[in-house]
Amino acid sequence: MNEFGFSTAISTDGSVLSSPWCAPMQMLAEQSYDGHASIHDDATAQKLGFRGGTIEGPTHFSQFVPLGVSLWGQEFLESGCISAHYRNAVFEGEEVRALLNSPVAGSTHAEIWMEKKDGTEVLRGSISLARDPSETALELRVGGLKPVGQLVILRDIRVGMRSKRQKVRMDFSQNMGALYPFSLNQKLQKITQPSSWYTPQGGSSTPWGKPIIPMEMISVLLNHNAKVDPFPVRGSSVGLFADQEIKLIKGPLFVGEDYEIEREVVALSESKRTESMWVRTSVYRPGANEVIATMLLNSASLKESFVETGH
Repeated sequence: MNEFGFSTAISTDGSVLSSPWCAPMQMLAEQSYDGHASIHDDATAQKLGFRGGTIEGPTHFSQFVPLGVSLWGQEFLESGCISAHYRNAVFEGEEVRALLNSPVAGSTHAEIWMEKKDGTEVLRGSISLARDPSETALELRVGGLKPVGQLVILRDIRVGMRSKRQKVRMDFSQNMGALYPFSLNQKLQKITQPSSWYTPQGGSSTPWGKPIIPMEMISVLLNHNAKVDPFPVRGSSVGLFADQEIKLIKGPLFVGEDYEIEREVVALSESKRTESMWVRTSVYRPGANEVIATMLLNSASLKESFVETGH
């Protein structure tokens, strides 16, 4: 186990660093929203042409954290950023590994990707420190988006729409609700790259004297109450995460602490199969206005799953 609580064996092949092969586990089979099952449910996914329920994208972020820590140490846990475009779904039982193209000496920005054993690319993006001046992978993607045509599911959404500030918190035994029907304790039993710094027992040994929230669970913290004060998406449809970036600025975020969040629609996009809403969630300490972390999430709604509800 290294000084940051990880026991991850990192391999080096030339300039490429890689995590061990891991088989992430499905924890969203019981997820529901808008009164129906999600893309992580086998039957729902199969109706839409997927092999089965998909592993949620941010689950894969855990395999990149030890790589970031190997480059930048504690600073990555305080102000690290993972920015990824999800390219292919992963299903339970499949093994994947995270890869990183080592940056030149002194650089705080690197290219990342993830692959299956057959070479299929799962995601591609960037890993960096918040202070790095380079554009992240998703900042580049948003900057290159084309104007959208006539949207249907997102017809009533406008760039610049903001939600009210909401309180969020994650305790170890707290069930995170219909969108995330499990607790942090349950996740820690299945997380691909465990660290003692994530646990109640090891939290007191961190530099901050308390346990930190794993980066993949920051996604849960910031998205679990997305149906409270929601943006006016029309009808009912099955969605998936197409792009996601989690950036710590003045972190880490801690288990058992209160935070406040605000959401803003920063872009809209579409493809033949999807309509997408890009939302940036900003994290604050209660009553403060300094942003301490952000999440940029492209939630893509599958057009073929859209059902008009009359609202």
